Amino acid sequence: MTGNGKIPFLDLITPHRELEEELVAVFRNALETAGFIGGPMVEDFEEDFAQFCDVEYCVGVGSGTDALRFALIAAGISPGDTVVTVPNTFIATTEAISQAGARPDFVDIDERTYTIDPSKLQEYLETRCYIDRATEKLFNKKTRRPIAGIVPVHLYGQMADMGPILEFAQRYNLIVVEDACQAHGAKYFSKKENCWKRAGSMSRAAAFSFYPGKNLGACGEAGAVTTNDKELAQKVRMLRDHGQPQKYYHEFEGYNGRLDAIQAGILRLKLEHLEEWNKQRRDIADRYQELFRLAAGSITVPHEPAWARAVYHLYVIRTENRDQLKHHLFEAGIATGIHYPMPLHLQKACRNLGYKEGDFPVTEKLALEILSLPVYPQLQLDQQRHIAKAVMEFVAVQATAR
Repeated sequence: MTGNGKIPFLDLITPHRELEEELVAVFRNALETAGFIGGPMVEDFEEDFAQFCDVEYCVGVGSGTDALRFALIAAGISPGDTVVTVPNTFIATTEAISQAGARPDFVDIDERTYTIDPSKLQEYLETRCYIDRATEKLFNKKTRRPIAGIVPVHLYGQMADMGPILEFAQRYNLIVVEDACQAHGAKYFSKKENCWKRAGSMSRAAAFSFYPGKNLGACGEAGAVTTNDKELAQKVRMLRDHGQPQKYYHEFEGYNGRLDAIQAGILRLKLEHLEEWNKQRRDIADRYQELFRLAAGSITVPHEPAWARAVYHLYVIRTENRDQLKHHLFEAGIATGIHYPMPLHLQKACRNLGYKEGDFPVTEKLALEILSLPVYPQLQLDQQRHIAKAVMEFVAVQATAR
């Protein structure tokens, strides 16, 4: 617990205290070399993170939103296209699609994994779309827009079921860009290749966020695109830097979306610890599963399919009395979160897409029931037991009240 006896939702202080001298050395290096934008620190991190993700190329950018936007544009998503994703995600997913000039369309999520439901994706492609005979492209029957891509969101630290998604994409000639912003180091077992694949390595490109609270977090904003496509990587490099392949020569209008050298140096340092941090998160998740074993039926704990190796960016439980449980835990000195309280299709910012309440029942149901508990490498066993005890006390009271 903290000094005031409360358990924070996230501890960003302790790991930085533990690495303080090494982090300060990164800053000193930037001061001594005046290497603030680009340069060796960025290139070294890009090389190391590409190796970590088992891909050929990594391009550092200013944020996860930049990463997804640039990846979509570089992959060939064009104004007027439609890109399919899910409504249970942070709005940056749809912002990136819209800012690439495309329209987001939603399909519902799987009730156990909280990621895109392959059967709902198949239903969307087969019943809500048609193939234009002249162009052999897939079009949405209602909007008459071409379907160009899919953005599966790897949520809460677990990858989406990529096998069927990639099969549908191949069948309909669609671009797949992974939103891996919450899945640094997560794995998926590919039946096709008969091996485990890292998040960020299975599609045309992938986007990562290094927001401070992520499993691999910067001390500020940062992101990256991973890919095995050399030309795509080069286009992202130009997109992040005003469309220029070399200084003052611009092939197209780009953006100011570069990764700061200091943040790259910090990320490279932290990357050395990521595997161990992820293992600690998995251990904490395993303990939660055991501590909540007797609460089966009252709360739903995260489901990890046989094809997944999650890294538990978040540990999300479900209960019909979510708001009451959240308040009970607050009274017990335990901070929690909700990811996310309102689905994107019901947000004012997405009203122009024309969706209404009831369109995605699984997502809407989950939004009322999900609660994120503290999960981070520095969470102590006594803290976790205190959290579990408070949850079980709530469950017992609810059972008595029935």
